Amino acid sequence: MPAHHPEGDDEDRPCRACTDFKTWAKDQKKTTLSTSKPGSSKPKDCPLAKDELGRYTWGFLHTLAAHFPRQPTETESYRMCKFINIFAQFYPCEPCRLDFQDDIKENPPQTKSREALSQWLCERHNTVNVKLGKPEFDCSKVNERWRDGWLDGSCD
Repeated sequence: MPAHHPEGDDEDRPCRACTDFKTWAKDQKKTTLSTSKPGSSKPKDCPLAKDELGRYTWGFLHTLAAHFPRQPTETESYRMCKFINIFAQFYPCEPCRLDFQDDIKENPPQTKSREALSQWLCERHNTVNVKLGKPEFDCSKVNERWRDGWLDGSCD
């Protein structure tokens, strides 16, 4: 059972949302989970590692944009912009959070339409992909990827 950490002691521990599992385990002077067997994967109920958190978060945000109203009301547009800015203040990975905050200051959320939001978010995601050395996503395909499914029918 993990040791109890008193309130306020979190600053002394590595952030699981900011560190991949292997690095976190090494930092904790552990090389494997005590319950793991060689070749086994970690249980599904473990805290998300940085890359999992990022993948699921991008999936959520893109799906949210894909289902945003085509022509939102002024209130809906305002609320989505507010949501993105609040989200950017509380994302659990600090380096990612600060980077996203800087990016949205330079490139404010585009919430006047579903298309504008989807394209804006794709551009933000590609900014991160470039920084991580990952390939950029073709933003002309956001609807296929996040709303309608691929044109080849593979999602049907």
